[in-house]
Formats: sequence, structure tokens, C-alpha cells
Amino acid sequence: MRTLAELGERKAIELLTSILEEAPAAYPPLGDDVSGWRLGDGLLAVLKTDMLVASTDVPPGMSLYQAARKAVVMCVSDLAAKGVRPLAVLVSLGLPGDLSEGELLELARGLNDGAREYGAYVIGGDTNECSELVIACSIFGTCREGELVTRSGARPGDLLAVSGSFGLTYLGLKALLEGIELSPGVRDRALKAVLMPEARLELGLALAGSGVLTASIDSSDGLAWSLAEISRASNVGFIIEELPMEPGVAEEAERLGIEPEEACLYGGEEYELVVTVRPDAWEEAVKIAKSAGAGLTLIGRATERPGIWLRKGDGRLKRVEARGWEHFKRG
Repeated sequence: MRTLAELGERKAIELLTSILEEAPAAYPPLGDDVSGWRLGDGLLAVLKTDMLVASTDVPPGMSLYQAARKAVVMCVSDLAAKGVRPLAVLVSLGLPGDLSEGELLELARGLNDGAREYGAYVIGGDTNECSELVIACSIFGTCREGELVTRSGARPGDLLAVSGSFGLTYLGLKALLEGIELSPGVRDRALKAVLMPEARLELGLALAGSGVLTASIDSSDGLAWSLAEISRASNVGFIIEELPMEPGVAEEAERLGIEPEEACLYGGEEYELVVTVRPDAWEEAVKIAKSAGAGLTLIGRATERPGIWLRKGDGRLKRVEARGWEHFKRG
């Protein structure tokens, strides 16, 4: 039998879920960004859990405060993409025995601040001894079933949009993990994007509540992979007409010998929203985003043609590979 290193995280999840019985009160079905349970009268209890492990998720230079805060933000971002307001957080901590009292308090402050930034509270959890730091957050919220935005509702002709620009985290992680020197004009922004990410909660809530969206996902695994996930769930393809590149990223990437498209499509950790919008609702969606203090950038459209494609300057279409961060995979 194959090992997890051969299978990869996504195939491992497929195998796990193939054994699980489908719960009649669950919505959305297994495989979306969050899990939900029908409470009756159209109300959903929505849950999300995510795990941050020091050796794979905490780059050099990230403080314990930042790591703990990020563990919460990761979960909030998935709720934001579904249009669910977070209410309560449970935290399970795997702690090394040599962790100091001061370091423990730093973790606690990060968890509390991460939750309170988005109106939620940490209400309990569990602790255990572990060889390395592990922070597992489970977050709870509620919404009306008809307002939850899944991955599977996109249709050909829908407009493809994102809540922000991409590429900074790719460069920031390069700097932290590989010691690459970034230009002063880019370095601070890139490191902040990695160390202090922000979830687009208010935007996600406003868009979901308005009914203008047909599908939504957060971009934590990278723009290309997020599009591939919606593509698979909705049985559509995408044509990207314009890459949502953060200003300065293309020039910095070229200076470092990095393909700018690589930085934009495969960075991950951005925690932006990637959404499809009804064609007749674009102007309304832009107004809603503005009222939520955010922006919405049109980058392409959904198509019947399968696959993800990028339109180049000469008009030809280039295939975008569906790849992104995946646990267990090596190389």
C-alpha cells in the first residue's frame, strides 16, 4: 500500500471520507471549507477546525503570538468565505514541556486577540504534552442555510473576482524560509502579509447575505488551487483575463529571477476571498464590497470549457496548473 508521502493530503482526505457515513442533517456535504448541521427552521450550526503545527506552518521569524493569532485567523477566513460570523473558539494545544510561562502567556494573548479581532471568544479547549507546538482551533458560528455560499454553485458565464491582490506572501515566505533579501519597498509588506494575515470577514458576510455570489472559497492554499477547487466542485472551467498582482511584486520577482505568474498563482497564505458573481449582479457586488470597507477585483469568468486558463497579452490561453500547498507530499 502507498504511504501518505505518496498519496498526499488530498487523496488521504478522499480515503478517509469514503469510509464516513453521510449525516442526514449535515450541510454542506463533506468536502467544502466548513461543516454544518441543520438545527431546524433553516438555521445552520457551522463549524470549522484547522491545525497549525510548528514544523510545517510556523516559518522562522514568526513569534508565538503571531502563530497563535494566525491559527485563529485561518479558521475565521474559511467562515468568511462561506458568509458565517464566528462566535466561539475551542483550542487544543500540544505543548512542549520546556515551554516557558512567558511563552505560554504569549500564546494565550495571540489566541485571544485573534478571536476578539473578529468578534469571537475563546471559550475552552484542551492541553497535552507534545514534542512540538501544535495549535488546533475549532470555531463555531451560525447562519441561515440559504445564505451559506458553497464551492459548488458556480455556473458558466459567472464573473470571477477576488477580494485583494496576490504575490506578497510568496515573496515573504521566500525571505523567511530561504533568506532571500527583498527590496525595502516590498520587504515590510511581504513580511506583514505572512506574519499578520487578515481574514475578509465583513466582506464575506456582506456578499453572502446579499445573494450576489454563486460560489466562494478562501485563498489560503493559493489562487490556482482555490480556482481548481471551485472548478471541480462546480464542474466549470475558468479563464483569468488579468492576474490580481500586488503592486511591486512583478518587478521584485523578476529581480530575483522568479516568474511573476508563479508568485501570484502559487503563493498561498493570502486569506483573500475567491468568488464567482452572478453576471447581472456585478455592480451590486462592487457597491456591497465598498460598503464593507473592501474592494472586489474582476479577474475573469467561469466557462463550460474545463480547466483553468490564463489569457496572455497576445490573446493566447495558457493552461494554469492546479497545484498548491499539500501536506505529506514531498518534491
